[in-house]
Amino acid sequence: MRWRDAAALAVTSVRRRLGRSVLTVLAVALATTLLTALVTIAGTARTKVLSELSRGGPLAGIKVSAAEPDLSQIDNDDARPGPPRDLDDATRLRIAALPDVRTVIPIVAAQMLVVPSQPAARADVLETLPPVTPATRREETTTSTAPSAIPRAVRSPDPFTETVVGIDLARADELPITVLEGRLPGQSAMGEVAVTVGYLQRLGLRKEYAPAVIGTEVVLGAPRVYEEGRIRFRSRWVRTTIVGVVAQEAAAGQFIVPVEQTRAARDWTAAGGDGGGRLEIPTSPYSGLFVIARGLDQVATVRQQITDIGYATTAPENLIASVQRYLRVVEIVLAAIGLIALVIASLGITNALLAAVRERRREIGVLKAIGARDRDVARVFLLEAGALGLLGGVLGTAGGFLAALSVSQVVNGYLARQGLSGVEIGFPLTILVGSIVGAGALAVAAGTLPARRASSLPAREAMEAA
Repeated sequence: MRWRDAAALAVTSVRRRLGRSVLTVLAVALATTLLTALVTIAGTARTKVLSELSRGGPLAGIKVSAAEPDLSQIDNDDARPGPPRDLDDATRLRIAALPDVRTVIPIVAAQMLVVPSQPAARADVLETLPPVTPATRREETTTSTAPSAIPRAVRSPDPFTETVVGIDLARADELPITVLEGRLPGQSAMGEVAVTVGYLQRLGLRKEYAPAVIGTEVVLGAPRVYEEGRIRFRSRWVRTTIVGVVAQEAAAGQFIVPVEQTRAARDWTAAGGDGGGRLEIPTSPYSGLFVIARGLDQVATVRQQITDIGYATTAPENLIASVQRYLRVVEIVLAAIGLIALVIASLGITNALLAAVRERRREIGVLKAIGARDRDVARVFLLEAGALGLLGGVLGTAGGFLAALSVSQVVNGYLARQGLSGVEIGFPLTILVGSIVGAGALAVAAGTLPARRASSLPAREAMEAA
C-alpha cells in the first residue's frame, strides 16, 4: 500500500466519523492553546524582566550616601572621625563621569512637621471596601496592630515629624518606587504628595485601605527656630493633597514630593530665625544619590569605584541570579501544566482510535484479505492520529497566540497605570513549529497502541467478527 493510499483511507475515516474527529481535534487544540499561551507568556516575561535588568534601572541601581573616613587607614592613634563627606554637584558630576555609569539621580530629603486632615481617611470610600474575612482577622490578631474590621471613620493622629523625600518625578520610573494606588505627584505640583504604607499604618489602616486616603489633605511644615526671650518654632506651611500610595526604597521617609519642595524646605530651615537661632540640618546639598549602572554586569565595578571615592553604597548585586532562577522555575512549571493538558488530550486520541478499531474490524479484515500488510494497516491509523494532532496543533497554536495577546493587553494596561513601559508579545519560530510538530508527534505516539492492535488483528477473525 502506497503512502498516498494510506492517507486517503485516513482522511475518509476522519470524514466518516466527523463528530468524534471534531471533538478530538478540539481537545488537542485546547491543550495546545494552553501550552502555547503559557510558554509564550513565560518567555515574554523572562525577556522583559531580563532586558530591563540588563539595560539598567531600579534593580540595577546603587544607593550612595555620605561615609565617614575609615580609621583603619589612619596611622595617627589620636585620629577621630570627621564629619561625613558632602554629596554635592561636584560629587554627582564625578560619579556621573565614571565609564560604566548611565545616570545619577539626586535625592533631597527634609525633616518636616506633618498635620493630617481631620478625619485622615475618607469615610465614603471606607464604606465601599469589602468586609474582612475571619481568616484575615486571625492573621491581623497575630501579625498586625491594624484593626480587625473596616473602620468607618479614622481619627487624625496628632501632628508629627517625618522625613519627606524629594525626587525628580520625571525620572521616577528609574527609581525603586512602585505605585500601589493612585499616582505619583506631578513633576512640579507643589500641592501634591504621595504617601507610603507606613503612613497608612500610622493611621491604623492596612494596605487594602489605600484608596481611603487618596484625596485627603496633609499640611507639611518646614521648621525654623527663632528667639524672643525663649526658643520658639516657626514653620513654612504647604497644604498638599494625597494623590497616591507607593512602596519606595529611594530614601527613608513616608512622603514623596517634587524635589523642588524639599529644597525649599531645607533652605527655609537653614536660614534660621530672626533672633539668630537655627536648627542643625545636614549641610550636604543632597541626601543621597541613586546611581544606575549601564548594566547588571557593571554594578559591582561601579560600586567599588564609588566606594574608592569615599562614599557608602548599597546595591542588590545578587538579585539577578535569584531572578533568573525563579523565572526558570516559573517557565518549567507553566510548561509542565501545558504538557499535562496535552497528554490528557492525547489519551483522548488513543481512546477515539481504540473505538475506531472496534468499529472498523470488517474494514481491517477486507484490507488484509486484498493483500494489505500489518504495517500498512498500522500506517493508516498512525496517519489518522497524526492528522488529528497536526490540525489540533495548528488551531491551538493560533489560539495560544491570541490568548497571550489578550493577556498582554491586560498587563500593558496595568503597567501604563503604573507609569511603566508595556510588554510586546514575542512569538518565536521555535514555539510556532514546536507546538504544531509536538502536538502531531504526541498524537502519533498516542495512536501507536490502536495501530498495533489493528495491525495484529487476523483477517479471518476480523471478517467473522463483522
